[in-house]
Amino acid sequence: MTDNRNMFIAIGLSLAILIGWQFFFGIPQAERQRQAAEQQRIAQQAQQQTPGATPGATPGTTPGATPGSAGVPQAGSPVPARPLTREEALALTPRTAIETPRLKGSIALKGGRVDDLLLTEYHETVDPKSPNIVLLSPSGAPNPFYAEFGWTAAAGTGVKVPGPDTVWTTSGTLTEKTPLTLSWDNGAGLIFHRTYTIDDHYMFAVKDEVENKTGAAVTLYPYALVSRHGIPHVAGFYILHEGLIGVLGESGLQEITYAKMDKEKPHTFSATGGWLGITDKYWAATVIPDQSVKVDAKFSTSTFAGTQTFQADYLAAPLTVEPGGTVAAKGQLFAGAKVVQVVDGYKTRYGIDRFDLLIDWGWFYFITKPLFLAIDWLYRLVGNFGVAILIITVALKGLFFPLANKSYASMAKMKAVQPEVTTIRERYADDKVKQQQALMELYKKEKINPVAGCLPILIQIPVFFALYKVLFVTIEMRHAPFFGWIRDLSAPDPTTIFNLFGLIPWDPSSVPVIGGYLMLGAWPIIMGITMWVQMKLNPAPPDPTQQMIFNWMPIIFTFMLAHFAAGLVIYWAWNNTLSVSQQAMIMKRNGVKIELWDNIKSAFKKKQPAKG
Repeated sequence: MTDNRNMFIAIGLSLAILIGWQFFFGIPQAERQRQAAEQQRIAQQAQQQTPGATPGATPGTTPGATPGSAGVPQAGSPVPARPLTREEALALTPRTAIETPRLKGSIALKGGRVDDLLLTEYHETVDPKSPNIVLLSPSGAPNPFYAEFGWTAAAGTGVKVPGPDTVWTTSGTLTEKTPLTLSWDNGAGLIFHRTYTIDDHYMFAVKDEVENKTGAAVTLYPYALVSRHGIPHVAGFYILHEGLIGVLGESGLQEITYAKMDKEKPHTFSATGGWLGITDKYWAATVIPDQSVKVDAKFSTSTFAGTQTFQADYLAAPLTVEPGGTVAAKGQLFAGAKVVQVVDGYKTRYGIDRFDLLIDWGWFYFITKPLFLAIDWLYRLVGNFGVAILIITVALKGLFFPLANKSYASMAKMKAVQPEVTTIRERYADDKVKQQQALMELYKKEKINPVAGCLPILIQIPVFFALYKVLFVTIEMRHAPFFGWIRDLSAPDPTTIFNLFGLIPWDPSSVPVIGGYLMLGAWPIIMGITMWVQMKLNPAPPDPTQQMIFNWMPIIFTFMLAHFAAGLVIYWAWNNTLSVSQQAMIMKRNGVKIELWDNIKSAFKKKQPAKG
């Protein structure tokens, strides 16, 4: 019975390690390769297309719309005769500037799109002199990504509404203190005004007005959309959503990847309020209707000149403007960094339904977000996220101390009765049933829980995954330094033992096939050593298979965690160190000899061959 149990434990641990490696390293790597191949396929298709204009849908209509119905235009764009740089694409249309402390860019007067946005506080690398993050780009530029607001009319009505070729008039610059108003006269009695305002972070407020100078009532439908051309580079990790996202009434949170949109028909929803858009790991662009207005929302994809286009849009309830009257539709655009405090603030300030879910906290939201808030609070006290992680680890150790205390005390008692356990195993070596019964009686007599040693690990697992999520998805951790060579806690340790931590001018990652495995930094090695020391504090498992797995586990985890965020590896190493101290203290209190050094020395002794 005992041998079977040990065999199952060994198999389970092996599977857990293999699945964990595949989950965190194998699957993301395969996904990145798939996406690279897909991008290459799209690029090849685009090259085969005959250069020329490929217009989008006619303004005010949707392809396939029936007479009397209305729909959001599917965003399309002319294909330039040759690839343009971002600067060349921006120069093709007249523009008005956006200038705030956190945003820099412009609004295209042709089409009235918000399609040029840089985040002035964020850079591509940890070097503060590296380029700013480009969030939005116009059609014709590499990786077009933009937002658009407007009006559409029912099919067949012939009402002339502004479209992608409409040239608006304005003067001035959009700042957090000065709004910007665009105007356009359709020449048939309708005058359109669009007023943009922006706050001190990333929220645009958009007010679309229509003035009717005709002799008849006109019914129009306000809409808004976010469009992205091409499949962007994504992190490719299963635990992180990148793609189309929204919260839409009773349908709740919707997360649809680019790959899923490639295979399925448009996703349609009917909701009051909510929001929807397209998100990256750290940035997002979402359109937000008036939270009291009913909308028809949609996630869709189409192909223009070999380039796949993704769109998130909503069509609001129709508004009728009487002769001599004016109607207005209000909406908002979030375009910026997913800063937790900012996103949560918008949810509260504007009453946006579950807007905090724009940040992918995952299934364990109730653990992940409180853990981040605690780390962020400590960071504001100590000024270093790495130190905050160390402090929160101590706090968690204190929180779970009663449970860990019972676990380590049981392990200490188990160590104390090892001589009796050995005697029982020898006495009933040929009768496993009696051996198991005798062991259970001993454990019951000494009040020992044989599986208590698993509790510290079980406690650590949810915290480990929650911290992994925090480090991976929160922009606050991006480019957050620790000390020394760790300049980004959200990235793997950049050093490797295979070039003596930078002393040899050679990049081991350049080695074909195995290069990724050679990036074994200093902190993963420290973590592996602390894990090995923690295991040596306990008696070796009697089962040879189980003993072999425990001996190899620190090595496997060292290589596996080398690809994880440095902050997570630092947490694990520190947690191991605290666990060793805590366990040693409890063992001493229970009168059990601490054989750490003896076990470490025995690990380096040459094993004698078995006699006979």
